[in-house]
Amino acid sequence: MPFASVVLDIPTRAIEGSFDYLIPQQLEDSCQVGCTVLVRFSHRSAVGYVAQVKDEPSEDVAASKLLPVEQVLAPSAFDRVGARVALWMAREYACPACDAIRLFLAPGQNVKVHRAAEGAPWELVCDRAGAVDDRWVSLTQKAQDFVPAKNATRQRELMAALAAGPMRMAELRATMGGVSAAVTALQKRGVVEVTQRRRVRGSEGTTLSSAQAPRPQHLTQGQVRALAAIDQARTAGKGDVVLVDGVTGSGKTEVYLDAIEHALDQGRGAIVLVPEISLTAQTVGRFRSRFGDRVAVLHSRLSVGERFDQWDLVRQGKARVVVGARSALFAPLADPGLIIIDEEHEGSYKQDQSPRYHAREVAAQMARERGCALVLGSATPSLESLQRCRAGSWRGASWTRVSMPERPGGSALPDIQVVNMAEQFHGGNRSIFSAPLAEALQEVAQKRQKAVLMLNRRGFASFLMCRDCGCVPECPHCSTALTYHERTHTLECHTCGRSWPQRAYPDPSTRCPNCGSRYMAAFGVGTQRVEDELRALLPDDVDIVRMDADTTKGKGDHQRLLERFDTSACAVLVGTQMIAKGLDFPEVTLVGVVNADTTLKLPDFRAAERTYDLLEQVAGRAGRGDTPGRVIVQTYWANHPAIQAVAQHDRALFEDAELAERQEANYPPFSRLANVVVWGKNAASVRSTCDAMAHQLRERVGERPGWEILGPADCVKARVKDRTRRHVLVKAPPTADLGPLLSECAAAIGQRMGMNIALDIDAYDMM
Repeated sequence: MPFASVVLDIPTRAIEGSFDYLIPQQLEDSCQVGCTVLVRFSHRSAVGYVAQVKDEPSEDVAASKLLPVEQVLAPSAFDRVGARVALWMAREYACPACDAIRLFLAPGQNVKVHRAAEGAPWELVCDRAGAVDDRWVSLTQKAQDFVPAKNATRQRELMAALAAGPMRMAELRATMGGVSAAVTALQKRGVVEVTQRRRVRGSEGTTLSSAQAPRPQHLTQGQVRALAAIDQARTAGKGDVVLVDGVTGSGKTEVYLDAIEHALDQGRGAIVLVPEISLTAQTVGRFRSRFGDRVAVLHSRLSVGERFDQWDLVRQGKARVVVGARSALFAPLADPGLIIIDEEHEGSYKQDQSPRYHAREVAAQMARERGCALVLGSATPSLESLQRCRAGSWRGASWTRVSMPERPGGSALPDIQVVNMAEQFHGGNRSIFSAPLAEALQEVAQKRQKAVLMLNRRGFASFLMCRDCGCVPECPHCSTALTYHERTHTLECHTCGRSWPQRAYPDPSTRCPNCGSRYMAAFGVGTQRVEDELRALLPDDVDIVRMDADTTKGKGDHQRLLERFDTSACAVLVGTQMIAKGLDFPEVTLVGVVNADTTLKLPDFRAAERTYDLLEQVAGRAGRGDTPGRVIVQTYWANHPAIQAVAQHDRALFEDAELAERQEANYPPFSRLANVVVWGKNAASVRSTCDAMAHQLRERVGERPGWEILGPADCVKARVKDRTRRHVLVKAPPTADLGPLLSECAAAIGQRMGMNIALDIDAYDMM
């Protein structure tokens, strides 16, 4: 008799691992690994997931005492490898196993159950996710000899419309009005046939010119080397990793396409991750231009129904290439030969909610379990990946770096000019644009070219400040300064989302909340202000496209704005970090960075690395076509190694200095870092809970070499949504098993009323 190892969907650290249940004979066919089941636990019904089906129960468990699985609620969503990866994630990232398993479930599935009546079977409550069928109408063979009656005008119109081919009933209604009676009449006579066809949502295309992938006549030497290394890693089947270290515009996408083609020829599939939703339309377009309907797309801006249809195409084996954001990693692709992570250095691959996984690390584990290759691509690889390539291996898999230093077709990297804004200010320039950038923008307008302006901030200005008393309005619920939005005359908190009406000087109605002065002036620069000053600087026929978190709130906004920029004869794209990477517009000849220093001054040990990555990536948007590119970087810190490395196209200028600092301070890649955050409404309880956690950590770590416990201390964002936040940092050796240790400490202090604890392994957010 078979037994099921079931992970209960009860997200608490008090319940760990899985529990054995008997599989009744009537459920033996349907109760498989990956299915959702209903079981009894602690005298009540509970939802769970089958992680294993076995012939014998676990040791020390009497089969006669096991309860049966009561019902199968949903078919299998993952296989045995998926189950193993999920349980590995639960251990690695110190989270309940059910949190990890939920990543693998069908879009729209949740854990609520209901039944239509007493005694009826239980059913899962799903979020509008099921398959959708359309009614299609088509002519039959009898239509050739059928002549409608003289007064049957609508029947003749219907047959004429269908002569070109089958049509959806919804389309017929939209174009012809009431056709239901005519369809019914002709169907009774056997003249037309009405069938149900599955509608696949989420397959819309794009008009972006960059969303095509014509096959080049020949590959560069770097592309050939990269492709050979990837093929070797895939053939080895051991989870080996290839880091494609290629300059911007070096043709990494073509390497991915060719490598996937080789995998498909061997009957295997591929998963491709991109860091930004704004890149999805371009990337999906390129892959579909090469692989057609075998490509599925998965990301958060799709509706639940659209995600379900794309996910289901993968589960059925109809789609063999999955493209999407972080969550696409968990698509039910049966036999991947490749997992590709483009722009692997991006922080967006780190999940900020439980389970707080990093897609690169999960992909590496998945590649080992699946016996496939992992490909990491970037013009600015993370220091962690570069360090593993220097070592040659990590966790039993080989790590190989392949350099791609040239662009196809002989196009050169852009010239980069660093402008010291302090000198501009002392010279009398009070504009947000330096003289070189203003002149370059006007030249772009004269030559009818395109430009990209990047600013690492949204809104009109960073903050308002009273010139009388120095007061800077802060959110009363969060410890963050409020951002001023000039268009709506509001102060907004970008942490909790609240907003308040406020006008800035010289409006006579403005008042300082502290001293009542009317001199509340805007300081700093936001995307709205850059847009306004561009309109004043450039002719009216230059299309200015602003792309930030405020203009891309709706579905399809990213794609719509990029398509507008693409089709404009002369345009400037103004945006935040989302425009800095991956986008390919050959007409862009100028890139301007309005303020390069924003990320440099954050209280984060990765600040310099993030600045270097951002500047190098955005600089790479220029000069991808036949016209040479130019980049102007405005900064108050012109001699910083990160900025000098970008200016001189020499990564070593940044990397050598940064690695020396990291090694001295014992930060990644020379250690693993965990951030334990405690928050709640009662400040005293937060403090005592955080103290207890630090005590548990110090007790368990003891005098182990390479370990260090820092804190407790207030978070940089000490208050968020009226909740006090404190944290403890844990530094450990690179090979340390952090997850189990943090889980033990959290379990030891127990659940405390009103307290929340986040265990963030390999933390990226230090705020």
